[in-house]
Amino acid sequence: MTYLNEASSTLKPARELADLPCRFPGESVEYRNARNELLAEEIELRRHIERVAAQRRALPPGGVVPQDYRFEGEAGPVTLSEMFGTHDTLVTYNWMFGPKRERPCPMCTSLLSAYDGEMPDMLQRVAFAVIARSPIEKLTAFAKERGWRYLRLYSSAGNSFNRDYAGEDPEQDDVPALNVFTRSGGTVRHFWAAEMGAWTADPGQDPRGAPDLMPLWTVLDLTPEGRGGNWYPSLEYDTVPR
Repeated sequence: MTYLNEASSTLKPARELADLPCRFPGESVEYRNARNELLAEEIELRRHIERVAAQRRALPPGGVVPQDYRFEGEAGPVTLSEMFGTHDTLVTYNWMFGPKRERPCPMCTSLLSAYDGEMPDMLQRVAFAVIARSPIEKLTAFAKERGWRYLRLYSSAGNSFNRDYAGEDPEQDDVPALNVFTRSGGTVRHFWAAEMGAWTADPGQDPRGAPDLMPLWTVLDLTPEGRGGNWYPSLEYDTVPR
């Protein structure tokens, strides 16, 4: 933390950076003044995000994973330790597509569709696994329907991984969860989990993390309409506007 404080003290004030010349056709002085005030806040937000990321990277070792969970993958049985492949970091996403569901959660699916496109880049740095409690055949059938190409899917129907790392009871509804695991010297540990749920949401807001991991919401937050109060992704649309 001392390093972070020292680094922050050497940075130029955000308001000073925001006042550097930047203009767009037809904008008023009123608009530019307000935009520069906002730009200063955006610079501070970026700096805060980096401070949080540095604090996250500096976490002490997490708990040792209690067992080498066994999953069903597209090519057969796979253990959690095998999911790492050649990497020392594994990111897992608990997909809300349990046996009670005929179709998966649209919100999870929207997020995973975005991640599928990023996966060739992401897999250069870390391993990534998508985990759900439905049979693997059901998961892969939907992936084919959706056109996913790169996501690695695993069924946790025969283990307690979802309960242990998503707070999910076998008799209850699915729970989404993102976890990060590390491997060192043959020992697999839990490193970090997205722990901002409904109980941490501010009044009038849907649950969300910080930064928000869903590209859809990040883009909509840049628009005048924002996220809207009652719109959510759908699995299917009659038409897609051009």
